[in-house]
Amino acid sequence: MLFNSLDFAIFLPIVFILYWFVTQRNLKWQNALVVIASYVFYGWWDWRFLSLIIFSTLVDYTIGRKLQSESNNSKRKLLLWSSILINLGFLGFFKYYNFFIENFVQAFSFFGAPIQPNTLNIILPVGISFYTFQTLSYTIDVYRKQLEPTKDIAAFAAFVSFFPQLVAGPIERASNLLPQFYKKRHFKFINVQFGFIRILWGLFKKVVIADRLAIVVNTVYNSPEDYGGLHYILATVLFAFQIYCDFSGYSDIAIGTARMFGFRLMENFRTPYFSKSIGEFWKRWHISLSTWFRDYLYIPLGGNQVGRARLYSNLMIVFVVSGFWHGAKWTFIIWGAVHGFILIIENVLSKRKWVLRNSKSRLLGFVKVLLIFCITAFAWIFFRANTTSDAFSIASELFDFSQSFATNLRGMTLYMGMPLWKLIACFALVAWLIIIEHLIIKKKISELFIIKQKPIVRWSIYTGLILSVLLFGSFEIDQFIYFQF
Repeated sequence: MLFNSLDFAIFLPIVFILYWFVTQRNLKWQNALVVIASYVFYGWWDWRFLSLIIFSTLVDYTIGRKLQSESNNSKRKLLLWSSILINLGFLGFFKYYNFFIENFVQAFSFFGAPIQPNTLNIILPVGISFYTFQTLSYTIDVYRKQLEPTKDIAAFAAFVSFFPQLVAGPIERASNLLPQFYKKRHFKFINVQFGFIRILWGLFKKVVIADRLAIVVNTVYNSPEDYGGLHYILATVLFAFQIYCDFSGYSDIAIGTARMFGFRLMENFRTPYFSKSIGEFWKRWHISLSTWFRDYLYIPLGGNQVGRARLYSNLMIVFVVSGFWHGAKWTFIIWGAVHGFILIIENVLSKRKWVLRNSKSRLLGFVKVLLIFCITAFAWIFFRANTTSDAFSIASELFDFSQSFATNLRGMTLYMGMPLWKLIACFALVAWLIIIEHLIIKKKISELFIIKQKPIVRWSIYTGLILSVLLFGSFEIDQFIYFQF
């Protein structure tokens, strides 16, 4: 079920009414309703994959209980590795089986020993990467004795399958979300207001900005041989904002929906394109994933408490794995490696005193923001390109302006999926988004700011967002980008 669908528009009010006006008096009933609603939400795509979530839930619930009662370290490690291997085994089979088989075949063919591949027609379960990492964090935290295992199977099942963030995050930690299922939730109108605003803003970013930008991006990236340098630059810049609005829009809707039910999810984005370094970018972009890799991969590898060479190796491992988490394609691995390489360069330069000179200068700050945006936008080429050869072709010809500007302009008007005035409108939307994000940074606008306004102002904002979604939204592309991960 998609957030931007009629199905969800019907599903959400029904669950909301049942949750607050039928099951409110009984916490177990509320949690049971969350589980049922989450399974309906997920099963709307393909009910067969519900078995994976249920099996993963039972495995990690059982292992968590056994870890609490087991004092033998060897047996505790065996239980932990059982959870890791089962969860990653499912993820690896559904997501990476064909990738490894195809590359294995290519390697043998390279050495003159062609073999027949045995690939499978495997459908990737939606959101498997997200809920797998969520359940793994629970087992690891219990193993580390940082979290008490739950005895409430309904609460744990609700934690694993919580429908607002089940499919594309945020990847919640059990220490944050699970305890919220133990406590009685009380209806608060301010939570409904907060959630409603957040949902509207998320829908606006998705259907008005992201899906409209996608028309240009898909036109160029799906047929890169038909375009030149200027087209690549425009499409790449627009993709940077498309993926941000698409993914952060999903997170906004997830956070807003959860808030309407009395739950607080972690923030997944904090104006990442205002970052002044790649390190800062990853503290602002997909925060739930970056902190997951920090706590469960980077720190166990030694983090920054090791020698320089080992530190750089750890950084590269984390970002290559992060790229591979996004998809079973070399383009994603290269995208992760680019970020890892730039982060290593930043780490080297941070030891130089001259880098810090005039660090408080506004002009220098603006230059840094612009530079980091250009670097992240360049890396997005490998993330968005359909193949590795397409990615390197676009990257190598990015600044090839052999065609005249007039020719490129004509090409934009005729071949980039929309007339020139609509393309200009896309950039106007991006500029407007940047202004809003700047105001958010300066704390001059927020959900609470809107809630505190007079009713006429508040409802004008609501009406404006709703009409913008209905009148200017693009509904040709309904799926969210991160559903494929």
